Amino acid sequence: MDIDDRQSISKVEDAALTPYLRKVTLFCTGGPFLDGFVLVVISSALVQLGPVLNLDSHWTGLIGAASLVGLFVGGVFFGYLTDIIGRRFMFTLDLMAFVVLSILSMFVQTPLQLVILRFLVGIAVGADYPIATALLAEFSPKKHRGFMLGILMAMWYIGAMTANIVGYLLIDIPGAWRWMLGSAAIPAIILVIGRWDTPESPRWLLSKNRTEEALKVVKRVYGPDAELEDLQQEIVETKISKLLEPGYLKRLIYVGGFWLCQIVPLFGIYTFGPQILQMFGLAEGKQALLGDILISLVFLVGVVAALKWLDRFGRRPLMIWSFAFMSLGMIMLAVFSNANPIIISLGFALYAFASGGPNIQEWVAPNELFPTEIRATAVGLGTGISRIGAATGTYMLPTWLATLGLSQTMWILAAVTFVGFLICLFLAPETKGLTLAEAGSISKN
Repeated sequence: MDIDDRQSISKVEDAALTPYLRKVTLFCTGGPFLDGFVLVVISSALVQLGPVLNLDSHWTGLIGAASLVGLFVGGVFFGYLTDIIGRRFMFTLDLMAFVVLSILSMFVQTPLQLVILRFLVGIAVGADYPIATALLAEFSPKKHRGFMLGILMAMWYIGAMTANIVGYLLIDIPGAWRWMLGSAAIPAIILVIGRWDTPESPRWLLSKNRTEEALKVVKRVYGPDAELEDLQQEIVETKISKLLEPGYLKRLIYVGGFWLCQIVPLFGIYTFGPQILQMFGLAEGKQALLGDILISLVFLVGVVAALKWLDRFGRRPLMIWSFAFMSLGMIMLAVFSNANPIIISLGFALYAFASGGPNIQEWVAPNELFPTEIRATAVGLGTGISRIGAATGTYMLPTWLATLGLSQTMWILAAVTFVGFLICLFLAPETKGLTLAEAGSISKN
């Protein structure tokens, strides 16, 4: 039997989406869920914390930025570390740390304490992205890989909406800020328990020449007939310098570039949130929390649609057309920035819906385009670059609005989005239908 025949009946790459793989997928989505939760719940908590800790704009800004900086550090450092020491150990350790830090946040007495804890919480969540997504990619059959990785982004919005619901229910209760911050520990504990018996990635084990352990995992997950050859995994030393090889450097520029060009304008889009929500009476006070849920739902609809289209149309076409329509939506907001809220809503909805493609490929692309020995490192760098974009959007947007006005600011963000379109047009590869080994290989893709 030649290699093509063997690949066509691979017990790994052609495996069904078994209950066990569904379980792995569910508990790997915990990182994005917690990211969405902790980044959003702090907004409700600060409403009560402001008077309690005498927070001025300086401290409020630091508290908001602390988790973003932590996410950058956690993604970059622990992405490389998990390529060295493995996925499984870090898979539970980072969330155990998250549980402790969330509980400690309930007892802060000073603004500095909260800044430090938010930074450390960000590190824990940032670490989970490369750890969990690399593990999930390395268990995923090729037919289901797009869905298994893409659904991670859907969980981010579900986490954000859950945080808004928690804030809505607790915001009128004195001292409830403690429970808002501590509530993140509840899903984290559930995730730790669910992740506890997850085995090490067989691809990572085989890349480190731990063949006996890899074979046991393969047979446990994919059945007694599965063999190591089904993984198509080579024994390779982890070297971060591999990311600088021409083929992989091009891919890193693509991943970091489209991620950055998506994140920065996203903050501009939210500028129009109050105008849109005013139409539904959800722009002020407690009702604004319900409005935030509505906005997240629009983005979530785009994510769900993109999950359907990812394997039907392919990765590359989805990215190109998504950025094209995102650019169109942003241009509408720039041209009609002072128009009727209905027109603004159409531009907003077009951008939000189209952004589903890049949203899900934040986790699909870096996990598919890099081999096992540097996969988590690449995901970590992508996460770090995205947080640079988040920080840029957070701090530059108010300055642009104050000095240039709304329309000019939206034109800048439209230009950034169009750069994302060009990056996808010239650099986006196609990995639809490829095995993970083929997708991560320069010579075969």
